[in-house]
Amino acid sequence: MAFHLRDEKDKVEILSGTERNVTLGTPVAMLVRNQDHRPHDYTDDTLDRFPRPSHADYTYLEKYNVKASSGGGRSSARETIGRVAAGALAEKYLKEAFNTEIVAFVSSVGQVHVPQYPTKSPSQDLDDSELPMSEEFLNMLNTVTRQDVDKEDIRCPQPEVAELMRKRIMAAKSKNDSIGGTVTCVLRNMPVGLGEPCFDKLEAMLAHAMMSIPATKGFEIGSGFRGTQVPGSLHNDPFVVKPDGTLGTKTNWSGGIQGGISNGENIYFRVAFKPPATISQEQQTTQYDGKAGVLSTRGRHDPCVVPRAISIVESMAAITLMDAVLAQDARAKAANRLDPAAISALPRSMKKHDHS
Repeated sequence: MAFHLRDEKDKVEILSGTERNVTLGTPVAMLVRNQDHRPHDYTDDTLDRFPRPSHADYTYLEKYNVKASSGGGRSSARETIGRVAAGALAEKYLKEAFNTEIVAFVSSVGQVHVPQYPTKSPSQDLDDSELPMSEEFLNMLNTVTRQDVDKEDIRCPQPEVAELMRKRIMAAKSKNDSIGGTVTCVLRNMPVGLGEPCFDKLEAMLAHAMMSIPATKGFEIGSGFRGTQVPGSLHNDPFVVKPDGTLGTKTNWSGGIQGGISNGENIYFRVAFKPPATISQEQQTTQYDGKAGVLSTRGRHDPCVVPRAISIVESMAAITLMDAVLAQDARAKAANRLDPAAISALPRSMKKHDHS
């Protein structure tokens, strides 16, 4: 069964800030032309009479006393092209500096999920010996690549599950309806020490970044909500010595962050996306003047935005990590100006241990 996203040719033109394949230190300006815009889809008075259900028309009008006439304006997913452009630069630095890998994939569409939890019967309660996540799912987080993800147009690396997701999306499309889903993202080869307690903890920064993406409705990191159902004795991350001699964790239910600071393990999180609000069904709703009415929309509507969101999630993760790296680098440079003797005089429990 074929599944086709809207064909929008995002050709990037670099206007300034680079020369001979290197950045100049000045702002990098990039331009992406919208080659298939259709303003005639918004020329009737429908958007002047109706605040569209689950759109930002009403809230923008109340806040600014004016709103964009063509679609969602700043609340439209069109604005995410700038995030992806900036994320590409951040990701390139992270890859070259730390070998950091950022891979996102579609982990659910509707009620079709990539298997994530240990198998049990629906009536069986979670007992004190059941892990928050299955070992198979954690192994996939350790090994999944972008090539694996891109093999499927649904952007799910498991072909059997991808086919079920495809059928669910096409079922929604056949009814002029839409469906939501989730994106899981993993960050590998993470530097230790990123994150700024108390209010800019790394997971808080990631949550802020992900929830700023249009259509997002939820965020969880590590074991997430599932982790609330197991005892602490099973959920804790005991420390072990890794093959390279450094400390690591045995389980990583924390999702690579402890105390708001990256611990060097893989960071993994999941983002929830709602069903697209624009659907081709007639909807009984209310006009701005308070009169009941029936809204009919036209134009191009994706039945599911989740496959499109992969690059946006990856880009926002890269931008967030880049900010954290710059903050940590500034701290390290400031610390280097201090008298080393003062640091060495600190109690052993207050400074980094030297095991050499």
